[in-house]
Amino acid sequence: MTSEVFRGHDQEQHQQQTRLRAMEDNIDVTSHTEVLNGLSHERKPVEEITNGHSTYKPVINGVAIGHNGKDHTNGSAPFGSLPISALKQNGLLQTLAAGGDKPNSTEEREDSELEKARQEWDALDNIQPALTEDSNPTPLISFNEALQYFQTTDLGDLLKNIQPTIRRTGLAAIAHFLFGPPRLHRELLEERDLVFAIAQCPVDNSQTVHMRVLQTIYKRLIGTRLDCPRYGSHWENVGFQGTDPATDLRGTGFLGLMHTLYFVMDPETLPLARDIYKLSQHPTQNFPFCVMSINMTRIALQVLREEALSKECNRRQQVVGVLNEFYVATFLHVYQVWKTQQKTIADSGFVLKEVELFAKKNPKQMLRRLEVFLKERQAGGVPRGTSPDPQASQPSPSLGERGAKAGMGQGSRGKEMHFTGVCDLPPDMEGEARLI
Repeated sequence: MTSEVFRGHDQEQHQQQTRLRAMEDNIDVTSHTEVLNGLSHERKPVEEITNGHSTYKPVINGVAIGHNGKDHTNGSAPFGSLPISALKQNGLLQTLAAGGDKPNSTEEREDSELEKARQEWDALDNIQPALTEDSNPTPLISFNEALQYFQTTDLGDLLKNIQPTIRRTGLAAIAHFLFGPPRLHRELLEERDLVFAIAQCPVDNSQTVHMRVLQTIYKRLIGTRLDCPRYGSHWENVGFQGTDPATDLRGTGFLGLMHTLYFVMDPETLPLARDIYKLSQHPTQNFPFCVMSINMTRIALQVLREEALSKECNRRQQVVGVLNEFYVATFLHVYQVWKTQQKTIADSGFVLKEVELFAKKNPKQMLRRLEVFLKERQAGGVPRGTSPDPQASQPSPSLGERGAKAGMGQGSRGKEMHFTGVCDLPPDMEGEARLI
C-alpha cells in the first residue's frame, strides 16, 4: 500500500515537471541584448518552478547560468551567475574582446588611425609661420641711425691707423700742391677721419647695430621680413662669397656695409639697387652683388684719399653725403657698362680698373650723371644715363687686349671663376693708387 502511494506520488511529480517544461517552451519571454566589450550576449529570463517556488535563471548565448548547479568561470564552459565586475576581474571580458570578435578589433584600429589622421589634418590650420605677430624680428636700421652709432662710439684706436691722404714726396708733392685739387677745409677733417675710421672697423657680433645692418641689407635685397642666421650659405644669395660676410670686407671694413645700407635704404636709390641686384642674378651676366658693392666703396675711398672729392665736399660742407652719392654714382657707371656691353664675371677686374681711373679724373661728371639719372627716373621716363660715356666705356688698348686674353683663357671656367676685385689686380696695373 505504501509503495503504491510513493509510486503515485512520483508519477504526479513527473507529470508536474512535464507540464512545467511545456509551459517553459510556450512562455512569452522578452529578450535583452547587451554588448560587453564588442561581444553581443542574449539574455532570456527562465522561470523554473520547483516544489511550488519560482526561481529566475538568466540565459547567455543559449546557456543557462547555474543550470547544472555548478559555477564555471572559464570562457569555454557554462559559467555561474556572476556580476559584471567579477567578469572584468577574471579577465573574461578582455578574453572575449580579444579573441571572440577580431573584425570589430580591426575596425576599432582603423577608426583610431582615421581619427589620428583627422586630428593631424585639423592641426594644419593651426601651424604658424616662423614670423608671427608676437615674434620680434630685428628692426630695420637707417643709414643715419647707424652713422650716429659710430659718431658716439670711441674710435680712438682705429683713428691711429688711418691714412686719409696719399703721402707724396719730392716733385710729386710739389706738383700736387701747385696743380692738384684743393685741400679739404679744416672743419671737415674730423668727418673725413671718421669715414676712414669706420673703414678700419671690423664686424662685431656683440654689437647690436652691426647685426641690424647685416639683417637690413639681407631683408631689403631678398624682400623678406624674416631674420636670417649670422652664418650660412644664404649670404651668397645677396652676393657675398662665403658663409660669413665679414670675410669679404677686406679693404673697406664696416664702411662697405654702410654704403650698401645707404643704397638699399634711401628711397631714391632703392629702385636702382634692385635693378643692379636683378642684373647680378642674370644667367650669363651674373656677379656677386655685395662684393661688387664693396669694390664701389673701395674706389670711392681711394678717390677721397687722393682728394679728388675735396672740391665737392668743400662746396657742400660735408664729406659723408658726398661720399655716399659718389659710391652710388660709381655703382651706376659699372651697371651701365656691364649691362650695355654684355660684360661677364671674366671681365670684372678690368671693368673695375677702368671705372676707377674714370672716377678719379671725372668725379664731378659722375655725380652729375647720377643726379640726372635719378631725376629722370622720378619723372617716370627712361633715364638717358643708360648709355654710358663712350670714352669711359671703351677700355684702353692695352687693358682691352689683356681683358680679351683673360676672357679667352678663363671662359671655360664659367661660373666657377672667383670674382676679381680691385685689390686682386696684378701690381703692374695698380699705378700709384694704394688701397687701404
